[in-house]
Amino acid sequence: MTGTGHAVLMLRLAAPLQSWGGPSRYNLRETRPEPTKSGVLGLLAAAEGRDREASLTDLVGLQLGVRVDQPGTLLRDYHTSSDYRGLPLLSAKTNAKGQQTRTAPPKYTSVTRRFYLQDAVFVAALRGPHALLHSLEQAVRNPVFPLSLGRRSCPPTGPVSLGLHDDNRLEDVLKEVPWQASSHRRRQAKGATVSLEATVEDPAGDRTAVDVPDTYDLKTGTRFARRTVRHLWVTVPTGRTDETEPAPETTPAGQPDHDPFALLGW
Repeated sequence: MTGTGHAVLMLRLAAPLQSWGGPSRYNLRETRPEPTKSGVLGLLAAAEGRDREASLTDLVGLQLGVRVDQPGTLLRDYHTSSDYRGLPLLSAKTNAKGQQTRTAPPKYTSVTRRFYLQDAVFVAALRGPHALLHSLEQAVRNPVFPLSLGRRSCPPTGPVSLGLHDDNRLEDVLKEVPWQASSHRRRQAKGATVSLEATVEDPAGDRTAVDVPDTYDLKTGTRFARRTVRHLWVTVPTGRTDETEPAPETTPAGQPDHDPFALLGW
């Protein structure tokens, strides 16, 4: 360490589907092109087993940096729902007893549009007190609640933690972690290095992100505060030894390879 008592926790956020919606809700559920601070802190809170009403004071103070190792593609899900009994849907209004009333005139089908990122891979870096990040790293490896990438329907693929790193600037740590893109993407790479987009939390930054949660309490709802960020590009080795040799298959140090088809004997 550098003597500051701080460290950096690195996370690999990869899944068939991810969705980082921010303040979007109700019938339109959007996704940001990269993980939000609210979503990443929610993952950490779930790993620790925090209740939704629990304080987030210690988590919101962590500095966040995100590297886009594989941007993925946008998926739109046209989603409908209805009451299986054939009854009208509930409305947002309540009666004197506090119970939701049925829609009037009756509405039998609700339509929502939900957006996801397909086949995306990100590396997230969180800088803060060493003791806190050590506890969070252990929790991510042994989570109390299931982990998800933005929504419960988006569980991560493979191990999430890339371990603790020595205290350093977020942009410097993001340059140190090997490229985490999927194997088919790495095989397409040309050359010994690749330039990746990144966003780091920086008080002197020139952009604003509105994604810092005050709570996850469903009764009160989440209000999002602003933070200042900076966009940059970082250069990372591709793993190639020459321009004709494909990048080798790699997994995080000390972690087993993930082959879901092995269970089927393929």
